[in-house]
Amino acid sequence: MRRKLASKRIEVIPLKVSLIKKGDNIVDIILSLIKKKRLELRDYDVVAITGKVLAVSEGRIVDYRKIKLSDKAIKLSKRYGLEPGFVQIVLNESEKIYGGVYRAILSVNNGILMANAGVDHKNAPEGKAALWPKDPDSLANKIKNKLETKTGKKVGVIIVDSKVNPMRRGTVGVAIGSSGIKPVVDCRGKKDLFGKSLKITFLNVIDDLASMAHLAMGETTERIPFVLIRNASVSMDADATSEYAKISEKDCLIIRGLKYHLQSKSF
Repeated sequence: MRRKLASKRIEVIPLKVSLIKKGDNIVDIILSLIKKKRLELRDYDVVAITGKVLAVSEGRIVDYRKIKLSDKAIKLSKRYGLEPGFVQIVLNESEKIYGGVYRAILSVNNGILMANAGVDHKNAPEGKAALWPKDPDSLANKIKNKLETKTGKKVGVIIVDSKVNPMRRGTVGVAIGSSGIKPVVDCRGKKDLFGKSLKITFLNVIDDLASMAHLAMGETTERIPFVLIRNASVSMDADATSEYAKISEKDCLIIRGLKYHLQSKSF
């Protein structure tokens, strides 16, 4: 089911809250905030939720000062200027470690290349860090189903975090989980303006939506953990998750290209 737009502009509607607490009902909070805006959920709406607020509500906030340390964590903490306990959590959450820079370790969590495996000091109490949901797609699906049950509308949900891109300063949004919308549009075989057939192009819908939401959410004291995105050109799919947006190392331009360069030192 694909949205047909009649020259409507995309709306990005921030939903501001007071601080979220452990055990808060996220779905009820979202619907209450939408109602306060004198709006209602519509079919094809996308609700973006920051992973940080889900960490709080699910109790995924960890005191890294009380973590048992490994030798590797101590070594990496000295190398990258991070607290040893924080590094240990990063190691615990990571599927793979590539290296890093000051205050950031390049790692893979849930198949996504991220700084510090998504573990974050920011907007967490002193000495504590926020972790990603254990299964972001499953949680997104759970939230989507509850929203649909309460409203009778077909919606999409994305869980948003921030990441950095190679050789670019600053963070952008990334969807670490999604449900209800097709995450990627396959443009291969379609024609460009000159009639040429596209060979490798995909459009990453969920990360584009996450970046829209991230810009509204901000990174500091904004207190905007939810964003309603309306009139985006999305295809609804009740079974779709963010998994289809992921690719392996062997298919990744950046990882494979850098590995080749480091191994060959020439082209």
